[in-house]
Amino acid sequence: MKPVKIGILGLGTVGGGTVNVLSRNAGEITRRAGRGIEIAMAATRDTGKSRICDTSGFRLTTDPHEIVSAPDIDVVVELIGGDTLARELVLAAIANGKHVVTANKALIAVHGNEIFAAAQKHGVMVAFEAAVAGGIPIIKAIREGLAGNRIEWLAGIINGTGNYILTGMRDQGRDFADMLADAQAQGYAEADPTFDVEGIDAAHKLTILAAIAFGIPLQFAKTYTEGIARISHDDVVYAEELGYRIKHLGIAKRVAQGIELRVHPTLIPERRLLANVDGVMNAVLVKGDAVGPTLYYGAGAGADATASAVVADLVDVVRALTTDPENRVPHLAFQADALSDLPVLPMDEVETAYYLRIEAVDQPGVLAEVTHILAESTISIEAIIQKEPREGENRVPVIILTHTVREQNMNEAIARIEQLATITAPIMRIRLEYLNRE
Repeated sequence: MKPVKIGILGLGTVGGGTVNVLSRNAGEITRRAGRGIEIAMAATRDTGKSRICDTSGFRLTTDPHEIVSAPDIDVVVELIGGDTLARELVLAAIANGKHVVTANKALIAVHGNEIFAAAQKHGVMVAFEAAVAGGIPIIKAIREGLAGNRIEWLAGIINGTGNYILTGMRDQGRDFADMLADAQAQGYAEADPTFDVEGIDAAHKLTILAAIAFGIPLQFAKTYTEGIARISHDDVVYAEELGYRIKHLGIAKRVAQGIELRVHPTLIPERRLLANVDGVMNAVLVKGDAVGPTLYYGAGAGADATASAVVADLVDVVRALTTDPENRVPHLAFQADALSDLPVLPMDEVETAYYLRIEAVDQPGVLAEVTHILAESTISIEAIIQKEPREGENRVPVIILTHTVREQNMNEAIARIEQLATITAPIMRIRLEYLNRE
């Protein structure tokens, strides 16, 4: 049987890694797919640039439109990133009857509904395993391996940069700015790290995971997003003293009123496996009603790790090329006419426990005022720690852990506490999840 010809858009880190994996494992990939996979063409801005892969076996072009319109190319692999040119090229490829494999989480999270509708219309597949958690096959696990389950919730460390920073703050005693500079020097963070440290990258990925887990449309704009820039080394230390670790989590949860979609710093018990995922590694914990909690761990980025997911998608596409389009596994795990209209809850309606760090004047009665306000907002306290006054200052950090409470109640209580004359700084609030009580 003749090989399937592919065109690659982008020969950066992931594109180069994909070429290398296809070349290095060609025999094994052919055995698994049932047909060979042959790179016919690749698009790149600079055809003369040195690369991590050998490009001598296929033609290079600087015009990506040439690939999406080439009649001999069966599958287009989109690895250029962004959601403008990439969207244009992917929609053109679909209109030309070509299957698409992409590692582009922003493209799927923001424009996926449009792209999947176009793919269904033209009878082609769009595969996107590499868009979430690099080499971890989390999309396939939820879409296929857990298809017999009603997914109740998932929580994941799905951005390696943020995890690297928080791990260094804990293990090396450094502050956020120091660890961010270190991550940039190591190549883990971009010169503009906003997408990573503010949670936007993780929100793209969580949007995709939630759609597959719960059978809802992609709704990136409704995902609550909060970054890690305000986390101090003190917060990391206090969390450890209380038996918790701070992780930047993406959390999607099915509750009676709808779906929670949120990315934010989170305290989790230090004994949880997820709390011990360090450095740039990723992990996703998924709770199904039949299987219970399952954990997926591995490299969330990197040339070969992400290429592993890209090539796995290529193998799936090749296997399914002769399948009736009406009987293929749906893009978002559920048939298009079976997607749910469950609402995504506004953050005010989410219920969780909280860690509060309050900077207060060191005088009698302050703690009583704070606890009185919390009680009036129906917020129950689990633990309180009052630290020693800071050297040369008449103020003390007060650390409070609460039981589960509605976010709106907590927001109102924080606003009232911050108005007290004895409170010297904005309150640091970090949500707390136990990940085993639901």
